[in-house]
Amino acid sequence: MSDKILTPPPRTLDRDAFVARFGDIYEHSPWVAELTWERGLTTAQDTPAGLADAMGNALATASAERQLEVIRAHPDLAGKAALAGDLTDDSTREQAGAGLDQCTPEELARFECLNEAYKARFDFPFVMAVKGNDRHAILAAFERRLNNSPDEERRTAVEQINRIARLRLEDRAGK
Repeated sequence: MSDKILTPPPRTLDRDAFVARFGDIYEHSPWVAELTWERGLTTAQDTPAGLADAMGNALATASAERQLEVIRAHPDLAGKAALAGDLTDDSTREQAGAGLDQCTPEELARFECLNEAYKARFDFPFVMAVKGNDRHAILAAFERRLNNSPDEERRTAVEQINRIARLRLEDRAGK
C-alpha cells in the first residue's frame, strides 16, 4: 500500500492545507508537518512511504529536546487517558487494535506499574507502534526496554514514533 498516491498529493498542498491534513500524524506535534513542508516536497513525498520518510527525517534530525516534546505528547499505553476515553482517534484505534481495551484487571495493574517505572527511569512515556502486536508482546517489550540507557531509549522511542506515523499514513492512503 505504501506506493499508493495520497489524495490529494502532498506536494500540491499549500502550507496550511498540508498541516491541516498531516499535522496530526505526530501526536500533538504539528511542527513535524510544518518542518517537512518547509523543507520542500516532491513527487517522492506523494506516497505514504515517501512522506513518512520525509516526516521521519524531520523528527530524527531534530534536537533531543524537540524529540522529547514529541515523545512526551504520547499517552501511556492502557493508561488513565485511555480508560477515560481521552485519546486521539488514532491512538484509540491503535490501542484497541492491540487489545489494550480488553485488559484484565491484573494486566491493567501491570501496565500501570510498568508505565510508572518507565517514566521514573526515562522521564517520558513508553512509546511503541502497537499495530500488529498484542498486549502480551507489548508488556514483554516494556520490560525489555526498561534496561535501555536513556539515550538508547529516546532513539528507540523516536523510531517507534516514526513507525506509528508510517502506519497512520498508510491507513490514510487506504481511505
